[in-house]
Amino acid sequence: QVQLVESGGGLVQAGGSLRLSCAASGRTMSTAVMGWFRQAPGEEREFVAAINWSGGVTSYVESVEGRFTISRDNAKNTLYLQMNSLKPEDTAVYYCAARNTPPSIASRFASFYNYWGQGTQVTVSS
Repeated sequence: QVQLVESGGGLVQAGGSLRLSCAASGRTMSTAVMGWFRQAPGEEREFVAAINWSGGVTSYVESVEGRFTISRDNAKNTLYLQMNSLKPEDTAVYYCAARNTPPSIASRFASFYNYWGQGTQVTVSS
């Protein structure tokens, strides 16, 4: 049984920062590919960032490049998303995703991941 639990969301003013966390439990999670997606009201779920099992390979959607940083601590089975210079258009529910079977690539496609968290709300006010 794999569980992903996000935390760290909240309300922040434009230009502010938040750090999201995703605590993962279950077998082989330290070798899982993990990612962050987001979904705004009335919009489709959107890729934000992904990271391979070692943390050596990352991928970002262009709109967050240079502002967001994805990282992981395999000893703690925790995924992070540091979000700086937040903008109102970053407002969304943010989801953690994981895949613990091959291939181990930092995929941008939601269909690649087989485990999802419940989401955490991020609201950026202007």
